[in-house]
Amino acid sequence: MSTKEKTPKETPLMKQYNEIKRKYPDACLLFRVGDFYETFGDDAVRASQILGITLTKRGAGSDSETALAGFPHHSLNTYLPKLVKAGLRVAICDQLEDPKMTKTIVKRGVTELVTPGVALNDEVLHSKSNNFLASVHFGKKTLGISFLDVSTGEFLTSQGNAEYIDKLLQNFSPSEILAPKNHKNQFKETFGEHFHAFFLEDWIYKEDYAFETLTNHFQSNSLKGFGVDELPEGLIASGAILYYLSETQHNKIQHITSIHRIAEDAYVWMDRFTIRNLELYHSTNPNAVTLLDVIDRTLSPMGSRLLKRWLALPLKDADRVKERHNVVAYFKENQEELQKVQYQIKQISDLERLISKVATGKVSPRELIYLCNSLDAIIPIKTIAQESSNPSVKNIGEKLHSCDVLREKIKANLNPDAPVAINKGNAIATGIHDELDELRRIAFSGKEYLEALETRESEKTGIPSLKVSFNNVFGYYIEVRNTHKDKVPTEWIRKQTLVNAERYITEELKEYESKILGAEEKIYKLELELFEQLVLWVSTYIKAVQVNANLVAQLDCLTSFSQLAIENHYIQPTIDESFELEITNGRHPVIEKQLPIGVPYIANDVFLDNKAQQIIMITGPNMSGKSAILRQTALIVLLAQMGSFVPAESVRMGIVDKIFTRVGASDNISMGESTFMVEMNETASILNNISDRSLVLLDEIGRGTSTYDGISIAWAIAEYLHEHPAKPKTLFATHYHELNEMEVIFDGIQNFNVSVKELKDNVLFIRKLVKGGSAHSFGIHVAKMAGMPQTVIQKAQKLLKKLEKDHSSEALAGVKSDKDEMQLSIFSLDDPLLEEIKDEILNTDINTLTPVEALMKLNEIKRMLTKK
Repeated sequence: MSTKEKTPKETPLMKQYNEIKRKYPDACLLFRVGDFYETFGDDAVRASQILGITLTKRGAGSDSETALAGFPHHSLNTYLPKLVKAGLRVAICDQLEDPKMTKTIVKRGVTELVTPGVALNDEVLHSKSNNFLASVHFGKKTLGISFLDVSTGEFLTSQGNAEYIDKLLQNFSPSEILAPKNHKNQFKETFGEHFHAFFLEDWIYKEDYAFETLTNHFQSNSLKGFGVDELPEGLIASGAILYYLSETQHNKIQHITSIHRIAEDAYVWMDRFTIRNLELYHSTNPNAVTLLDVIDRTLSPMGSRLLKRWLALPLKDADRVKERHNVVAYFKENQEELQKVQYQIKQISDLERLISKVATGKVSPRELIYLCNSLDAIIPIKTIAQESSNPSVKNIGEKLHSCDVLREKIKANLNPDAPVAINKGNAIATGIHDELDELRRIAFSGKEYLEALETRESEKTGIPSLKVSFNNVFGYYIEVRNTHKDKVPTEWIRKQTLVNAERYITEELKEYESKILGAEEKIYKLELELFEQLVLWVSTYIKAVQVNANLVAQLDCLTSFSQLAIENHYIQPTIDESFELEITNGRHPVIEKQLPIGVPYIANDVFLDNKAQQIIMITGPNMSGKSAILRQTALIVLLAQMGSFVPAESVRMGIVDKIFTRVGASDNISMGESTFMVEMNETASILNNISDRSLVLLDEIGRGTSTYDGISIAWAIAEYLHEHPAKPKTLFATHYHELNEMEVIFDGIQNFNVSVKELKDNVLFIRKLVKGGSAHSFGIHVAKMAGMPQTVIQKAQKLLKKLEKDHSSEALAGVKSDKDEMQLSIFSLDDPLLEEIKDEILNTDINTLTPVEALMKLNEIKRMLTKK
């Protein structure tokens, strides 16, 4: 016999709550009840854990019992950021009418849906970082992507293959990503599960709907004017973002004035492995210093955000790179002007976010004053730039808007010490509105009036200690000490008896009180009305302020580069049309800042071209500095093409279009891949994407497998790069000194080593790159330096001597060359297996082999060898 479950009883309040909650099932609903925001059920459990607030029960013991957690409504700005940072979508449900005006339950509704990607709250946002909402669309062959920072109005779009989209997601680090529900699994398989993702209905990702949404927003017939009309997949992703804004109650978005294309062919390609390996702005080590940490000398939030963009997207256009270099050189040479511009930039608040707050109606009186002060600070910058002898700086000066009328209007309408919120009062300046001025006279002349009343009544009654005061219970009252209460006039009305005194009210006081309180209410309404009118008028300047913000950000980045060059002795690189890279005394920008005071950085020269020195094979022991030389080469190229000066004595280079690095082990065991598999995946990605202007940096390729396996793979990869028609410039660091044999066989491979000095029982790392190969790897010396027990060291040395003796005549790289043919010294010349291998090699067309096929062919030859 089954028993029916008891249906929980719904109170009218909970019925209203449940109806609203059903509309926002995946959001944490903050439900306004009186002076509190309450959460119920599962939301209450989550909120109490995240916020550290007490979890209680509503209707404890009754049929309608439910979990409850709440906080005072005025603490919203304290608690909301914590919920959003924890990755929650938060629906704010407010009372839509005055509880005093209704006898039934108060009408309530969601006024804002705050999610990680659409937060406008200052406590959620970081001034130095964008807060991007991203949207991904899965097309038939191509993926579309869009990024929007609703706090600044920046709207970007692009499209490409999954690898390119993944790289952009890494670069832009969105707080939240939108994707269609029917591609949920594909999204997670392609991009992983570490993003905050929200999945929308499939119909939103349709071309017609996106086109209509975007043209309606921009009030245009087409999107050709934005240069994005040829990105159909990107536009579908962009349309979904605008839909999401309307769904989250963000309808005031006139600060989103344009949409820009992220042009894949305009920027240096770096895959996500390279971005991670070079530690540009993130590191797996929490204490590591990134390149951004070292180079960021910006002074404004806009400049700091733009610098990150420049770092993620270095330029390929030589003319634009040179233009930036010339501006940096100009400010480096004219340091007085540099200091003046920097001083003014420091006075500028976050213009992008201030004008966005104007558009969304969330700006405060004080923030409008900040906006005005920031625009004031731009005037000297405009003057300095217009008088500059550098054409690019002069052009920035011409484009800066002085916004004279806007600045005058704000100054005329607002008090300079305007409050943080309009309800604090005294925001609107005197002389703007006659009625407001009159009401203020009534409300604020109270002190004089009350003093006069006090004196008059004291004289009339003969009570010297009579006092007029105010409290929230009685309003205005007269207090008389007990010693004088017999002198109190009969028309006074007693209100309260204290131990030593009596409190009274009079008709005159009651009239004055209603006049005062009425005036205060009218003042608040008038100030609010006048402020809203001012904000609406200021919003007509959105575009002009955004242009200023962008120009100040550019100047901030370029002056930041000048400051960096002055402080760290960076030089201007020479950009030419060649395919060469020539670095004289290059330094690692991050490592040199970490050295103890007085310890010089050992600088190194690097020369690469597409002919005689296409591949530099760098041998040397672990800890000798091979990886540092590889990384510093990439970072110098990267800094140069961002527009910065570089840490070197001189640099001459042709533009690099792609930077590939395979540096250091990067286990992906959590996803079921070994170190070696990850290494091979990353290397395959490099080999399949190289071009004639690529820079390839490979470190210790093949170390994740057995020694001879590793040597074979490293050899095959180096040979592939050498024989590839693109002839990419390559630095190949290895501890397999057997690879030094390649210099004899291949014209474009040159041996270098990171020099060491052998002492009697130790080894001294000199960290200087010198011509020639390295004889051995010094691994045992490194183990000794690491504090390995002496018995282990001695045993290792004995084994090493034995192995060197046993294998001295049969190294795999007994590959020798007499320029006419290659002989494998492992076998005698009449060995039939040698003939078989020779036929196998001669019958292989290496020009048509893919990297994977090359590795498979190598494996086949290896199997033939093991059968012997």
